[in-house]
Amino acid sequence: MYKATVNVTLRKSILDPQGKAAHNALKNLGLNEVNQVRIGKRIELDIDASDESEAQAIAEEACTKLLANEVMEDFDIEIHEN
Repeated sequence: MYKATVNVTLRKSILDPQGKAAHNALKNLGLNEVNQVRIGKRIELDIDASDESEAQAIAEEACTKLLANEVMEDFDIEIHEN
């Protein structure tokens, strides 16, 4: 059993209005040291696979078919043995 942790974020070329709003709110709170905020999502998958490379392939397929919009989003996957 493996656990895949997937982080999905908007591509750098895509405007992030939620991140912009959070950045402005942080500035209003006096946190002027924060230069940029990008908001994304974290997804955890428990995967039955025979080895780590199979778990990686299953997680990548899940991302490309459903979890991430490859036109607008990037994703990275970390696989951990459960």
